[in-house]
Amino acid sequence: MPRSSKLPVMIFADGASSGNPGPGGWGSILVDPEGRVTELGGGVASTTNNRMEMMAALQALRQVKIRGLASEPVEVYTDSVYLIRGITQWVFGWRKKDWKNAAGVEVANQDLWRELMGAVAGLKISWRFIRGHAGIPGNERVDEIAVAFSKGARPGLYDGPLLQYGVAIHDLPESFALPEMKPREEKVAAFSYLSLLGGSAMRHANWASCERRVKGRSGAKFKKAMSASEEQEILRSWGVSPSELKSDEG
Repeated sequence: MPRSSKLPVMIFADGASSGNPGPGGWGSILVDPEGRVTELGGGVASTTNNRMEMMAALQALRQVKIRGLASEPVEVYTDSVYLIRGITQWVFGWRKKDWKNAAGVEVANQDLWRELMGAVAGLKISWRFIRGHAGIPGNERVDEIAVAFSKGARPGLYDGPLLQYGVAIHDLPESFALPEMKPREEKVAAFSYLSLLGGSAMRHANWASCERRVKGRSGAKFKKAMSASEEQEILRSWGVSPSELKSDEG
């Protein structure tokens, strides 16, 4: 008989690492619609915080299917923007590009991204962002578990009825809005690149040309100018008159 419930499966997930990479740990809480609470956790000798955030969610989502809860709605609460944006947005583009990012570089943690994509397949998941260290009981508890495992401890993990669980798991914030992504700052092109070699100053249109002139040359100076006035200031600091400036457009 298929399950029918108005209550979702609740998952809290968090990761921690001491160093990047360094010793790490992950912690999860899974609350099923029948009111059973299961805490999960583990440690890794050398890892990163992002991998532990992903592992915490992955292990809990695997339990959803193992326990026959795949038809139930699932709510995942995490303080990792990387995890939420990755699994709901970025993975689809990465997969189309054979797991390369926009710069053509191999995507980090793609092994776990692939596993997460398999774990979420077929599930009705709501990903909910909660701020870390903001006093949210469920988040504070999974952080405690993750940190303990990252330090090599083996904390006691609860598995039992919700009514006897000592964490106010349903105390949640009013908003789960993700922080807005910061727009990428546009790079401002340099006005010129200047080099000084053997008392002779030269203006270059690009860094490659400037570098060719000064690389490996003893006593050579070089600097980027962002405006005509800055160019003149650099020349003055070198004791060179603007009229003596030569040009190399290479």
